Amino acid sequence: MTGHRVVPGVELEKTGAGERPAEGCLVTAIRLPVRIVVLVLVVPVRMAWDVLVAGGRFLRDTVLRPVGRGLVRLGRAVFVWPWVALWRHVAVPVGQALLWLGRALVVVPLVWVYRQVLTPVGHALVRVVRTIGLVLAAVGAGVLAGACWAGRVLFVVPVVWLYTWVLVPVGRGIAWCARGLWWLLGRIAAGIRTALYWTGRVLFVLPALALWQWVLVPLGRALAVVGREIADALGHAWRVAGRISLVVGRFLGTLFRWIFVQPLRWLYRTVLTPVGHVVRDAVLRPAARTARHALRIGREAVAVARETVRRTRADLRKALFGAPRPPARREPVAAEARTLEKGTERETSPSTRG
Repeated sequence: MTGHRVVPGVELEKTGAGERPAEGCLVTAIRLPVRIVVLVLVVPVRMAWDVLVAGGRFLRDTVLRPVGRGLVRLGRAVFVWPWVALWRHVAVPVGQALLWLGRALVVVPLVWVYRQVLTPVGHALVRVVRTIGLVLAAVGAGVLAGACWAGRVLFVVPVVWLYTWVLVPVGRGIAWCARGLWWLLGRIAAGIRTALYWTGRVLFVLPALALWQWVLVPLGRALAVVGREIADALGHAWRVAGRISLVVGRFLGTLFRWIFVQPLRWLYRTVLTPVGHVVRDAVLRPAARTARHALRIGREAVAVARETVRRTRADLRKALFGAPRPPARREPVAAEARTLEKGTERETSPSTRG
């Protein structure tokens, strides 16, 4: 025999963790209409949500992310780097200089005054105070001993006698009376508590328990069934709406590709590409060769004209002033004889001037 108690008329049912309990006719009657209504209401919402998600992703990848990176770089260049440079090249050197100056002007003099002046004076004052304290302690000990004896005779002995022979008997009598009064009040309070308990149980607890057991629990179970079915219908409708939205999106993408992309691709491949090749081979390349040839001819003509101008200018100078004479060589005189120092100065003076 085990310790389980068997209640007659009640069967113990064991359901697994993944198994759902048996569903009644109310659940079956509610499920199909709720799912149809929820599907009709959820499909437009899911399609609008998918459109918003796609637009948001496109906006994030093409606009917000580049703009955000640009703003981050701009903010770093405008706000971060100047403050970093100011901290590194201005604030840190100035702080180090002020720290060194404060240490030299304040800390070192204060340490010297503390070690050389305040420490000896403090030691002397401690010795004086210690001597005075020893004298006063001896005097105070005698006075305290006399005061303790007088206080014991005048106060402690009378107080002990009063406590032993007067206060203790009176206190015991008062305690006995208080215990009796407390017992009487406890009995009265227990009777009042029992009466209030049964009155509240009859007037409030039993009606509330009946209302909970026979009204609220069945109503809550029904509402729970309806809520669970609505939640399941919403999840099912959201998944079905997602598939419908995916199919619609693919259909619109295929339609857009048939209407715009493939005609444009066919136009580019069959019309624009051959026309571009023809224009490139028949017009652009000959025009480029002609332009290069004309540019080369122009450069040669400019070079010939420049050489002609140079020769004409040389002939004109020769006709007007005659041919230039070659420089005559002369021997250095004695005063201008070359020495090591003068030669070095003459050789280094043009480079120095330059």
